[in-house]
Amino acid sequence: MMPRFVVAGTDTGIGKTVFATALTDALAGCYWKPVQSGLDGETDSETVRRLGRIPTDRILPEGYRLTTPVSPHLSARIDGVPISPDNLSPPAVDLPLVIEGAGGLLVPLTERTVFADLFARWQFPVILCARTGLGTINHTLLSLEALRHRAIPILGVVFIGDAQADTENIIAELGQVRRLGRLPRLDPLTPDGLRQAFCDRFDIDCFREALA
Repeated sequence: MMPRFVVAGTDTGIGKTVFATALTDALAGCYWKPVQSGLDGETDSETVRRLGRIPTDRILPEGYRLTTPVSPHLSARIDGVPISPDNLSPPAVDLPLVIEGAGGLLVPLTERTVFADLFARWQFPVILCARTGLGTINHTLLSLEALRHRAIPILGVVFIGDAQADTENIIAELGQVRRLGRLPRLDPLTPDGLRQAFCDRFDIDCFREALA
């Protein structure tokens, strides 16, 4: 079975889908979003397919597709769709698999389960995406504590946004975590621009080590 990664975030809307796109493209892997909340407009899977030019057969179907763009536990309640965490088992594929969570680590999947509980069961290396802006030190260190409390393996932290050297350094030092790189905000955000930004700012060997 090929190795797998979980791309998680310290919060919602920080850019983890964009990073997951770049990583899936760089590894020539597959992408899987276990739960999609919100179906109006472009879904995360559709964004990854478009922005990464990922072939359709490498975008795996979501475990649950929920209508309302809110926390999955509430969206499932609104839709009348009971979520069973036991049914969310990552698909077996013959390529590296990038799995993207929803929002932060402690976003409720059900009334009794948060996403970090799923990650603890799977035991795949987590790549934690964090903003570089104000407040990120607290959010990132708390997220690292939540991962370690559940004995979830951590590959490292990816920063997203403008360079903030002191912020990035203190998170790496206090959090005792590897800094994998920083993805700047790209305007315009294009497939070619994203691919180049990943190549310029990340060492693919940091991720391939987990594939050995």
